[in-house]
Formats: sequence, C-alpha cells, structure tokens
Amino acid sequence: MIDLAIGRTMNNRLQILFTIASAIGQAQPATPATLPDPREIPVPRIKTPMGNLPGVKDLPVRNEMPDPLLMNDGRKVTTIEQWKTRREEIKRILEYYAVGQMPPPPGNVKGDEVKQETVLEGAVKYRLVHLTFGPGEKLGLDIGIFTPVKGGPFPVIIQQSGTPPGATALPRLPPGPNQGKGEDVLLLVGPVPDAAVRTVAAPPNVPGRPGGPVTAESLATQRADVFRRGYALVVFNPNDCAEDTTLRNLDGSWAFRNTRFYPAYPGYDWGILGGWAWGASRVADFLETDPSIDKGRMIVTGASRNGKSAMVAAAFDDRLMGAPVVTGGGGVGAYRFAGPRKSETLDIMQKKYPNWFSPNLHEFWGQRARLPFDEHWFLALAAPRPFIALEGETDTISLPEAVQQSIQGAQPVYALYGAKDRLGVNYSAHGHAFTAEDWTAMMDFFDHHLRGKEAKRKFDFPVPKPE
Repeated sequence: MIDLAIGRTMNNRLQILFTIASAIGQAQPATPATLPDPREIPVPRIKTPMGNLPGVKDLPVRNEMPDPLLMNDGRKVTTIEQWKTRREEIKRILEYYAVGQMPPPPGNVKGDEVKQETVLEGAVKYRLVHLTFGPGEKLGLDIGIFTPVKGGPFPVIIQQSGTPPGATALPRLPPGPNQGKGEDVLLLVGPVPDAAVRTVAAPPNVPGRPGGPVTAESLATQRADVFRRGYALVVFNPNDCAEDTTLRNLDGSWAFRNTRFYPAYPGYDWGILGGWAWGASRVADFLETDPSIDKGRMIVTGASRNGKSAMVAAAFDDRLMGAPVVTGGGGVGAYRFAGPRKSETLDIMQKKYPNWFSPNLHEFWGQRARLPFDEHWFLALAAPRPFIALEGETDTISLPEAVQQSIQGAQPVYALYGAKDRLGVNYSAHGHAFTAEDWTAMMDFFDHHLRGKEAKRKFDFPVPKPE
C-alpha cells in the first residue's frame, strides 16, 4: 500500500497542479477552431451494418459535457434498468463516431500451448499460447501467460505491450510517409510495399538489457511484484491485431486494413484502437477457459495509445476492468477541455492519428463542441466495474482538467449503482510513462475493490484550496 505520508505529499503537489488546471479549464474550455487542410485525400467510406447517424452539420453546438444519463428521446435515466437501455444507445454512438463499428465476438477462440517454462526460481510458470479464432479459424494471436505456481485462480492483469517472450515477431508494414512528423497524414498516399520488403518488429527493451531480447525470465523479474501480490500477468502485442501505420493504399484506403484481423471483416469500419480492444477481448475469451485465472477479475491496461485501447476494451467488454495509463487525446480526458498546456486535442488526433478512430470522427476537426459524446461516456460504460485512470503529474499530453471533467462526468452513472468509489484516478510523479509507481497504484486500487483489502488512501482528485 502507498504510505499515507507519501499520499499527503503527493496531494500537496497536486493541490497546486489542479488549482491551476481547473482555472485554465474554466477560463478556456475550448481552443480556437481550426479546419482540416482542403488538400487532404479522403479515406473511402466503408458501408457498415450500423447505417448512418447525423453528421456534424446536423448536430447542435453543445459546450457542456453530454449527459450520459439523458436518453436519446430526452428522458432522464433514474433506474439501473433504464441505464441498461441507455448503455446500448451510448455504445452505438461511440462506435459510430469514436471507435468505428467492431465485429461481434467470433465465439470460437481456442488456444494451443506452444511452450512452457518456470521462472523466478520456480515460483512462476510461463506459457506461450497461440490463439485461433474468427471466420474459418484463420485469425491468430500469440499471448504470454505468467501465473504464480502456488495458489489460484488468480486475478489477472492483461497488458498490451510487445511480442510475448518466445513468440516470433510478425512482419510489419512500414510507417506512413509522414507518420510521426506532426504533419497531416491524410495529405499523402503511396504504394504498399510487397511482403518481401516488410519490416520485422523488434522486441521491446527491458530495463538493464537495452536492445536485448525479452525472455520470460527477464519480464518476470521486471514484474516480480505482480506475482508476489498474487496476480497473474498476460501480455500480447496489439500490433498483432492491427498494424499501427498511417500507410495508405493508392485509392486512399488505410493499408492496415489489408492485414491482421481486418480482411476477415471487410464490412466494418473499426479503427486501430478498436482492433486492439477487440483483440484484448479475444484474450479474455481464452482466459475464461483457463482454470488458473479468475475470470471474474480481469484487468486490462496499457500506456499511451495502448491505454486508449484499454479504455475502449473496458467500455465495450463487461468482463474487463480498465486501468489505462497516460492516455492523452482520445483517451480518458474530455475532448471539450483539452488544449491548454500543449495537451492533445481532437484536432491533433485527427491530424496525426485519424487511423486510430472511426472515420466519422474526422469531420469534427474544429467542431468538437458538436460532438454528441465525450470521453466520459467510455468510463460510464464501465460502471459499476472498478476503473482507474493512471496519470503522470508532469505529463503534458493529458490535461488534468480534461481528465477531471471525464471522471466527474461519469460519476453519476457509478452513483446510480452506489459505487462512486469504484471510479478512481491516480497521479504519479512522472511524465508520459508507465512506471513502477503506476503498477503499485493499480494493484492497490484493485486489491481494495476486488479482494476486499483495506485502502490506505483515496483514488480521487484533491480538492483545490480556495485562493
């Protein structure tokens, strides 16, 4: 548990941070509108089973956060039964405008164990498992499962990270021609390279082993505290679900739709974040059949873009509890309040990473006040499951005020269940990173809500002192 004195010191630091952030958010809830470059080469539309919803020109300007408890017909939700109906409305809106329509669960996930070994001097078992699923069982995904040897079934943390130890890294498409340069990625298209010239993803680095291969032993050593605290850990590479590239085909369509899960589902317009979230749900499908895993206590996490998809997964999959880390724009923080202090806005996301989202989100560039939703709706969908946003005190990507607005905006749904304390936030002393302090806070939070352990601190925003 985090020491109370440390918690008080952190709160003192954050009192100042949030007082400033709140003042900024109240004085400037929206940045001046910009518009996309008229030279953009459009992405061809994909006709989906969902049909069409109103476009940006047909939606009203609404500077306030859209009420998750206000139904489409104007009725106010006051009961859990009504909320169940409202949840389906919200899911449809978020899929259409924010994520893209995802395929239904395939219902045929199977796992074959590729290898097994013990690590940490025999205290932890590691299994590399290859999953198959989808139409004709032609889709696949490698996952790495770490479980303590003694005890179980264990609550599990599903981490979107790199290629699991012992798995073969899949060939990768190269990045788009202006990807990662802060430029509008819709200005360029180009031929997709042949398979022969595709790159192979390098394994992620491990502290103390720069550039070296990740082994089951090295990863278990890095995450030893997870196992000491009685959790299992599952890792998979989200790029094995959807390739993170802005490369485009000659007709303007996204090249990532040529590979991984996407060719099997041509009638869906899901973006990359949706593909990663859908992959996390397929991992959960298999873990439900694993006797070493407590299927009622599955947590999904990841940092930055992987944190965004962890949030999406927890919103759309009722089995998962979310712990997204430093998510930035398109993550936990409300679009309507992003912008100050160089934080990521809707416009920045649609300039640099439109491939991550629904193609219907792009027309809201410069029109965020017309969004029929905001990011707090993802959090509301997770209710009443425990959900914690893990943030960095010095992370400029994610504005504290925007995060606070989302937490507060989703609280009425948690309150409907009498579970307001199950929606939490933690600020650790770091920037845009996923650190040991985040892991500790995550396990403290879920120890309390899933295992009934005493919480020595609150996971909420400090109340700013009046000036």
